[in-house]
Amino acid sequence: MDAQVLIAGGGIGGLAAALACARAGARVRLFERAPAFGEVGAGVQLGPNVVRCLHGWGLAQALDAVAARPGRLVVRSARNGAQLAQLPLGARCVERYGAPYVTIHRADLHGLLLDAVRNNDRVQLRLDRQVGAYGVQGSGVALALQTGAGAQESAEGDLLIGADGLRSRIRAQLLGEAGTRASGHLAYRAVVRQDALPAALRTQDVTAWLGPRLHVVHYPLRRGELLNVVAIRHGTPPADLDDWDHTVNAADLEAALAATCAPLQDLVRAVPQAGSGWRLWPLADRAPVAGAHEMAQGLVALSGDAAHPMRPYLAQGAGMAIEDAAVLQQALLLHDLPLAERLRHYALERWQRCARVQQQSRRNGVVFHATGALRWGRDAALRLLGERLLDQPWLYR
Repeated sequence: MDAQVLIAGGGIGGLAAALACARAGARVRLFERAPAFGEVGAGVQLGPNVVRCLHGWGLAQALDAVAARPGRLVVRSARNGAQLAQLPLGARCVERYGAPYVTIHRADLHGLLLDAVRNNDRVQLRLDRQVGAYGVQGSGVALALQTGAGAQESAEGDLLIGADGLRSRIRAQLLGEAGTRASGHLAYRAVVRQDALPAALRTQDVTAWLGPRLHVVHYPLRRGELLNVVAIRHGTPPADLDDWDHTVNAADLEAALAATCAPLQDLVRAVPQAGSGWRLWPLADRAPVAGAHEMAQGLVALSGDAAHPMRPYLAQGAGMAIEDAAVLQQALLLHDLPLAERLRHYALERWQRCARVQQQSRRNGVVFHATGALRWGRDAALRLLGERLLDQPWLYR
């Protein structure tokens, strides 16, 4: 295969798609609007379903060099701190699913994919390029671009992959959809050095604290040297978020967690004391994918958040983008099919699984933040059936 593939977006999903297409034998040009590659954010959990993809691309050693391998998943009550359930990870995950469960800083995941792409001579990276409209012309696609200096450019290829995130321009043109919708949930994220925390707060586990209309999750990063902490609560974001003074986030979060147990409040207070700040993000998503046509039409396909943005309550956002890329690679290797049919094959393989993950993520948010009788039922079910409820064989196999 020597198809010319254009990719919009230089985040994790775009880099994964670029690597996958190159490994399928395509020539790839990736366009990123930023003048330099970089990834902000905090931690990412990668289930064995995702780690298998990375291993299949020869990235096992690079992943092990920067990731952490939590020993278990622990679920606790945010109200009283009691353990509700646990799930062994570690060796059990490798034995059961053929790959480990890992946690990794988003910048580290982005970096290892970027290194792999830079080392592949089939990929050209084009920075400082804002993606505009595209046009399908016969057997190819033309993409309009604008440089940071305002110059107009164009690129032509055989296929176009929109991996340009939640507010994807490629998606807007392909599907003509309105904007995303607010979830009504606010996420506070912080990364702190473990050695800057009191010994009692350091951990190598994934821990989720479930409370009424809120939850907190934390887990190790960078071989266990860092701790990623995410607190999500119901709320309305400030109108001036772009200019928001994030130094006030700690006080807001402490007030929101005033009714939770002492160990959880100690952790939240320890973050700024250890020299880290809380960053605030309002969460948004779209309705679950409704059909294959929402992931590919003709010579244009979508992947990652451009195709199926999801709430973080199943820890699969980045993972689904990487899975997309792996399936796209296999579809492009179907040399007996025209290129448009290969993209249709990709979409048919992906849309139902992605929709299920989106739906389950939403349901988990309701369960995590349950109040009243639903909260009591959740806690009782976790105590009785904890490991069976926490394991996800339908997802990880």
